[in-house]
Amino acid sequence: MHYAIVSVPAAPIRRKPSHRKEMVNQLLFGESVKVLKTKGDLWVKVQSLHDGYIGWITNTMLQPIEDERANTMNIFATAEMLGSALLGEKKIQIPVGSSLPFFENGKGRLGEVEYHFSGKYLKRDEQVPSTELVTQLTTAWLNAPYLWGGRTPLGVDCSGFVQVIYKLMGIDLPRDAWQQAQVGKSVKKFSEVQPGDLAFFDNKEDIIHVGIILENNMLIHSSGKVRMDLLTKKGIINSETGKKTLRLRAVRRIWEI
Repeated sequence: MHYAIVSVPAAPIRRKPSHRKEMVNQLLFGESVKVLKTKGDLWVKVQSLHDGYIGWITNTMLQPIEDERANTMNIFATAEMLGSALLGEKKIQIPVGSSLPFFENGKGRLGEVEYHFSGKYLKRDEQVPSTELVTQLTTAWLNAPYLWGGRTPLGVDCSGFVQVIYKLMGIDLPRDAWQQAQVGKSVKKFSEVQPGDLAFFDNKEDIIHVGIILENNMLIHSSGKVRMDLLTKKGIINSETGKKTLRLRAVRRIWEI
């Protein structure tokens, strides 16, 4: 098995090959990986094809896929927070942002297994990023709990949230906040920030947090939960306490309005 595709709603990716080790990422249904090595009868070290992220997963969550089809761009993605799919004869609930590989007329294939999906979906290559679209996509996640390594509405971290939202807008971003901070172009003046820009925050040394700017300088981000707070040129002002929580390091523009 050189390449594989995720066949469960959200597969935990661990730093080391053990269920007790840290979950550093999740891969969503339909996302493809390159198999780097195996350990024993269960664990597989993989590299996700959409962002190059490396970690360990159990082979029970993967379906082998032909090498020549592995890098085919998945232009379809689910648009419901949770949607029903039929994988073979098994019904599963897949989260928003899941990929729908080789999808046509309500069905597609994961390797040798056929799946059916009748819920809401979008074509990534037809999306036109806009203030309205980014607001619509992000606010549906409000109050989703924070989860280190998470990428679903049932648990998501700051950069996972940003990555899935931008995936839905047809833009593939790296996984971690410090990597995302290298994409796009710098917005030098705070007075020039626009909805859809990414705001990055540091601990005086490293970038440790990211959020998406909406209208009126509001920031939507995963911190404890997905929430909205006021963004100033100095940092985040907590909407509940009125206190500054994180220092603004940089703003990056990924697309132009």
